[in-house]
Amino acid sequence: MRNFLAFIRRFRVLLFFALLQGFALTVYFTFSSFPRTQYLTTASSVSGAVMDMRNDVTKHFALSGSNKKLQAENRWLREQLLANRMALKAPVGMDSVVLEKEDFIQRFEYIPGGIISSSFSRRNNYFTLNIGSKQGVKHGMGVISDKGVVGVIHNVSEYFSVVKSCLTENINVDIMINDSGESGFLKWNGTDPRRGNMIGVSNDRSIKKWAKIVTGGKSGIFPRGIPVGMVEKTLPVEGLPIWDVTVLFAENYRTVQYVYVIKNILKTEQELLEESIPDDPIEDE
Repeated sequence: MRNFLAFIRRFRVLLFFALLQGFALTVYFTFSSFPRTQYLTTASSVSGAVMDMRNDVTKHFALSGSNKKLQAENRWLREQLLANRMALKAPVGMDSVVLEKEDFIQRFEYIPGGIISSSFSRRNNYFTLNIGSKQGVKHGMGVISDKGVVGVIHNVSEYFSVVKSCLTENINVDIMINDSGESGFLKWNGTDPRRGNMIGVSNDRSIKKWAKIVTGGKSGIFPRGIPVGMVEKTLPVEGLPIWDVTVLFAENYRTVQYVYVIKNILKTEQELLEESIPDDPIEDE
């Protein structure tokens, strides 16, 4: 108490001045409209800026949950597309038949996941996903993003998986030009992470610049029609009757973060049937 009184006594002039100053400012802002308006405007701006910053921080921490929710919704929407289903019956002759939902069987399912590490500057590049066998991921499954094809599952552990991306030497995804149906395979020459090559297209075919390139769906790894990229340019291959087609990838593999692993429910049945095909074709009895 003695120290407090000594403090008051020592700074009494300064404290008295601060008290008078506070009183004067209160009267000024209370009875003068323009300064009061300026004060309220400034206070509102500061308060708004603080609230905006707080909102940005909140959104940042909630971003992961929002992305997971969005992935789950996109997964459901994808699985409703007819490209991911197989019709159980087909129209007879030229008669048109309206197929109902129960006339289809689900062929492809999607497992959402996130990329936790990646590379894009090596000759062979890989992504590591935060999902594994516990979530149903298996070797050989296709991987896509919202924009297009990403790669193929290479290795799987219980809770993680490694994706061989399209930026690898032996990716060999069967693709086609959407307009004409010309088919080929996707390759990467190891130089530009934004561009690949389509090989196997005969040079007697006319290919339009910027034509869309999509998955062919023959291997059963990807559904037909998943975006791969666009035709940027075509050049003849010396000594061979084919085009070297430069593909501008639909996905930027340096920035992709969220993906879907594709599960082909009927792939085992398809592979078992194809394994029964003899090397030397024989006539049906």
